[in-house]
Amino acid sequence: MEWGSESAAVRRHRGAAEHREGQAAEPRRERGAPAPEDSRGDGRTRKRRESEGASRGAGTALSEARTVLALALYLLALRALVQLSLQRLLLSRTAGLQGEFDARQARDYLEHITAIGPRTTGSAENEILTVQYLLEQIKLIEGQSNSLHSISVDIQHPTGSFSIDFLGGFTSYYDNITNVVVKLEPRGGAKHAVLSNCHFDSVANSPGASDDAVSCAVMLEVLRVMAASSEPLQHAVVFLFNGAEENVLQASHGFITQHPWASSIRAFINLEAAGVGGKELVFQTGPENPWLVQAYVSAAKHPFASVVAQEVFQSGIIPSDTDFRIYRDFGNIPGIDLAFIENGYIYHTKYDTADRILLDSIQRAGDNILAVLKHLATSDMLASSSEYRHGNMVFFDVLGLLVIAYPSRVGSIINYMVVMAVVLYLGKKLLWPKHRSANYMRDFLCGLGITFISWFTSLVTVLIIAVFVSLIGQSLSWYNHFYVAVCLYGTATVAKIILIHTLAKRFYYVNASNLYLGEVFFDTSLFVHCGFLVTLTYQGFCSAFMSAVWVAFPLLTKLWVYKDFKKHGAQGRFITLYFLGMFIPYLYGLYLIWAVFEMFTPILGRSGSEIPPDVVLASILAVCVMILSSYFINFIYLVKSTKKTILTLTLVCAVTLFLVCSGAFFPYSSNSLSPKPKRVFLQHMSRTFHNLEGNVVKRDSGIWINGFDYTGMSHVTPHIPEINDTIRAHCEENAPLCGFPWYLPVHFLIRKNWYLPAPEISPRNPAHFRLLSKEKTPWGSVKLTFEATGPSHMSFYVRSHRGAKLSQWSLGNGTPVTSRGGDYFVFYSHGLQASAWQFWIEVQQGSEEQPEGMVTVAIAAHYLSGEDKTSSQLDALKEKFPDWSFPSAWVCTYSLFVF
Repeated sequence: MEWGSESAAVRRHRGAAEHREGQAAEPRRERGAPAPEDSRGDGRTRKRRESEGASRGAGTALSEARTVLALALYLLALRALVQLSLQRLLLSRTAGLQGEFDARQARDYLEHITAIGPRTTGSAENEILTVQYLLEQIKLIEGQSNSLHSISVDIQHPTGSFSIDFLGGFTSYYDNITNVVVKLEPRGGAKHAVLSNCHFDSVANSPGASDDAVSCAVMLEVLRVMAASSEPLQHAVVFLFNGAEENVLQASHGFITQHPWASSIRAFINLEAAGVGGKELVFQTGPENPWLVQAYVSAAKHPFASVVAQEVFQSGIIPSDTDFRIYRDFGNIPGIDLAFIENGYIYHTKYDTADRILLDSIQRAGDNILAVLKHLATSDMLASSSEYRHGNMVFFDVLGLLVIAYPSRVGSIINYMVVMAVVLYLGKKLLWPKHRSANYMRDFLCGLGITFISWFTSLVTVLIIAVFVSLIGQSLSWYNHFYVAVCLYGTATVAKIILIHTLAKRFYYVNASNLYLGEVFFDTSLFVHCGFLVTLTYQGFCSAFMSAVWVAFPLLTKLWVYKDFKKHGAQGRFITLYFLGMFIPYLYGLYLIWAVFEMFTPILGRSGSEIPPDVVLASILAVCVMILSSYFINFIYLVKSTKKTILTLTLVCAVTLFLVCSGAFFPYSSNSLSPKPKRVFLQHMSRTFHNLEGNVVKRDSGIWINGFDYTGMSHVTPHIPEINDTIRAHCEENAPLCGFPWYLPVHFLIRKNWYLPAPEISPRNPAHFRLLSKEKTPWGSVKLTFEATGPSHMSFYVRSHRGAKLSQWSLGNGTPVTSRGGDYFVFYSHGLQASAWQFWIEVQQGSEEQPEGMVTVAIAAHYLSGEDKTSSQLDALKEKFPDWSFPSAWVCTYSLFVF
């Protein structure tokens, strides 16, 4: 079956090569053909007319235009199928049926919650109005419940502290925050329970419809349906409406570490959002506990799940986290994490409103959550879940129609079986003496080199373009027009790959037939994907199933089309059969690529000032093009010419680059149907710096401005001329985190900020910070005890001086955790009312006392709600911002001390 071995296939194409070289006498032997003296090769006894006749059938090269058109239509058709599957949110409709989830009722809950407005922890909107509404609805549900069930309600106000390695590492402290906890159980009680979690708080200045009011609305409706059901429950279902998730997962920690019902929880479902609407994706499960994945597979009515998303998210490259981490790390409980991922452009903005979430999105989420909770609440496995703990699962949905899941150990066996099939296929060709060709091994290895060179040079090319675009200030030109990225970076990648292979075909593979080269480069692509499969499987990645798909189906396709190829050559029938054989890997590949860009493109608009988004997107796009083009490289060698294709792609890239450089594509949009705003943080702050003696050495006030993307304020300056590079903020080198009131420790992501002088602010509820005591411990360290009072959100920063280090403190687990850069960051929040925050730190000094002191500490108070939240200067500046921006603003104070 070797197209390039000493076979009739080679002999058929020798005549075509002879014709091209114009040799009427003894023909020059093609690469891959047998030597004339070879006893097995009967080329010399063949009549030349036979060879020429065969060449007319199988040796005719493909038309460039028709091949390119066929490839383009094929990929567009696959993309259309992917889009159709994504737009079909419901596989069947059950709304309005007795005992089924009703999205209209859930939408009513959602609209009432979002009508309250932004709900930051500690605000009256969050702690009183939202809690009152939830309790009212729960009471109504309790009145309609079936006598088989019992409903218990508890309002929890936990206080606690923990450290987390999110955003480089920091410590969190919370006091008197709010959880609304509901337990639905059999009338006689239950020993075990499954938890369903959402959060009703939101970030400042956002109604938080998708994050996460819609999840709480879904949970209320699920509670209503389950409570009214006549189906008995075997286990309890605990519904946790937590009021402090946006404070970096505080409320879930308070529940799982302190609530009396927490000890009965055996599994959980967490409802989250990284976008607005669409399908809710299962992007984390476990840890281990494969029975949970099986539960979702068995019960979910509209499945949408991917182990690829799980491994990408858990790698840490996405700057986000959910309550899943808290239940996993602090509760040692397995669970399922779901989130809406579409339209992340308006996540955490004023545009995150209830009307943007489709009714079908709510219905599918409700159908799935209701079905999975029912399944778990009646499952025998829940009570003895520890017995089914071990092992991971490979799981993925097929266009939202069904989920395929199997144990990872089975996946490894399947993967290695696929690898063995490739080894046998290539081994027969490369190693068996009977089929060994003097040139094939060399051409195969050179083909690998050419393939890697084409990938490397194409990646370098798009990176050069991306760096150039970034340097001239035109980053994110594709943010509002994604096709720009495809036309700029995608075409450059494809053109460079085709160019390298065309040069190889012209100058290296001079005498080889087209079909022989098509064979060689199909085999090299198969070998490369097989290498990825071995690597991923060996490393234990469940995502290796994707590589298995991209090896198994192409190999089967090759075996399937060989006879037709041998008989008819590279004609229309061959292309049709080849495309059909590649249908599954390419369809699912495009399905996953959609998810990648749906997640990462919006994130690049809020990834900070230090990461060039064009470099990241160009790299991702180039890798995707390399994968998608891998099994079409052989067509470069089967077509007559590639000149027009290279010229067209180069022209498209050049024109797009010119338009990008001229500023034709504006990154942001205020379109009411599809807004893509620029995110800006405005903090009107007053700072006070004290020295070791307690004297004020510096005091200033101004509006501190942070742009959350790479373009900084370049697009804002024409609208607000006073915000320009002359007012760039200066870092206070001796102060922790440069002496600025960071709300979270993202200082390493955002190094470009602006400081516009403004009058001093005087909050009605000012923050107070004082040293209560300073004492020397028997082991030689110094213990400093502090007290702080202030608004619901404060940040505490510490920097140890030369010769000193923090050895202990009263926060977290007692061991101080540094943030990125070596300083210490503590995030503090409290509910509606809280006592003074008292804590201590222990400093280990060196042998000599330093004249500059032991530590520098600072505290920032953030006024995110209430009458102290804004100022006239802040409001005036916000009004100047263009409508395509989203300035989130609040007032804060900052005080620094040296001890």
